[in-house]
Amino acid sequence: MDIQSENRCFGGVQGVYTHASATCKCDMTFGLFLPEEAKDGPVPLLWYLSGLTCTHENAMTKAGAQAWAAEEGIALVFPDTSPRGAEVADDEAYDLGKGAGFYVNATQSPWAPHFSMWDYVATELPALLGETFALDMERQAITGHSMGGHGALTLAMGLPGRFRSVSAFAPIANPTASDWGRKQLSAYLGDDETAWAPHDATLLMEANGFDGPILTDTGTADQFIDLLRPEALANAVAKRRQQAVLRLQPGYDHSYFFVASFMEDHVRFHADHLMA
Repeated sequence: MDIQSENRCFGGVQGVYTHASATCKCDMTFGLFLPEEAKDGPVPLLWYLSGLTCTHENAMTKAGAQAWAAEEGIALVFPDTSPRGAEVADDEAYDLGKGAGFYVNATQSPWAPHFSMWDYVATELPALLGETFALDMERQAITGHSMGGHGALTLAMGLPGRFRSVSAFAPIANPTASDWGRKQLSAYLGDDETAWAPHDATLLMEANGFDGPILTDTGTADQFIDLLRPEALANAVAKRRQQAVLRLQPGYDHSYFFVASFMEDHVRFHADHLMA
């Protein structure tokens, strides 16, 4: 693992690291914020999964999460959203290929050789983090934005017992019923829609739910709200009687101004459960 940078940040350290990924068969980069408490022993970990077109850097520099994480003594990890490199397949559209891994393990050509983002986030990166840094891997939570909100919800429900809490900003909540999902799921996983179901938060909620608290925020002025389908997830939550707070925020759009506006709420939400 190579250190790209390490900067003092709210009493802790914001680092950026690159490593050779056996899962994605390329070099992968992630950001990791360690609060000051990590000098004295392992600290809880909050994952932040970013959305379409993003890298590890977007939330790291725009979301303002480190200030609140430092107050709570929580680490933050910011993985990349897809494999990278000249040998990695890409598409001219912004919502497929590099920057658009959708947190699935691709089975279709030309994506299958590198696009294994589910295994990367679920298995490889957690193992690396636990072995290398002062992190309490028994206390994890997860959040994300847009495509990353989709990833956070599906990983939380798909890995029972892994995360104590889950939240999402404007998640793609029902991709199997949206043009923002059907395109990517068919490209990565093929035309058999039974393979899509484990990557749809609404279907997972109907089938399994989540053994813990959920928080989501979506702006009523979000330019993509019809593709996000927050109402589908809300209906599934109501049917399951799942413990959840699903908020619509008047006038907010899909941008990082929206994410930053409610980041404190989300970090505090997770801290309540990580520190319990």
